[in-house]
Amino acid sequence: MEGVHGQEWTPGEFRRSQNWIGPPGSTLATAVYIPPPVLEMQEALYSLETFIHAPSDLPPLIRLGLIHYQFEAIHPFLDGNGRIGRLLLLLLLKAWQLLPQPLLYLSAYFEKNRQAYYDHLLLVSQSGAWEAWLCFFLEGIHSQAEDALKRVRQLQTLREQYQAQLTEQKRTATLLPVVDLLFARPILTINQIAEELKLSYQTARRQVAILEEQGILQEMTGYARNRIYRAAAVLQAIDK
Repeated sequence: MEGVHGQEWTPGEFRRSQNWIGPPGSTLATAVYIPPPVLEMQEALYSLETFIHAPSDLPPLIRLGLIHYQFEAIHPFLDGNGRIGRLLLLLLLKAWQLLPQPLLYLSAYFEKNRQAYYDHLLLVSQSGAWEAWLCFFLEGIHSQAEDALKRVRQLQTLREQYQAQLTEQKRTATLLPVVDLLFARPILTINQIAEELKLSYQTARRQVAILEEQGILQEMTGYARNRIYRAAAVLQAIDK
């Protein structure tokens, strides 16, 4: 958390004081939502942990929606509860072996529908509107799964294009491992390529020069030394 938003709010520690949720300048008296006091927060966290680890007949995605609401309602940190709550979704999907890699980016859905997201969470707290929240949550899972599939297909197509391009140059044997690395690390240095692929620095530098010539890599810094390269097309497919 050093050097980022929230570094001054005891990162990594559960809160020891009351917090509240509302627009800038709001107080306990004007807050939209007040999480449980510290002692009740600790009890609620214990109950949430028990629920996460207990066997359940509920469908996993329903459980996930219940857990996410409960974590955000407890709000156990002074800052970063949204970030941790979204990260928890991916960690559980991985732990439950529903995702081989953290490919589901739910933050984009929550951000796009921010007010609806807050409203649904609040309505669960105020009136137990679980069904509406879970429908909203599952729609987010669906839309972001479709988005992830689309991006994966774009990346697969891009790799095939690079493979065909380098095959024409009769350079696939030496360059394809470097190209594959770009899909895992689209921003990197020559030293990182050499280390990852067990190449000499000179060999890695030659590979980078060829990929620059082919338009697959671009140098970012303009420096003569300590240069950093990016695979712009890979980044665009990820971040478009």
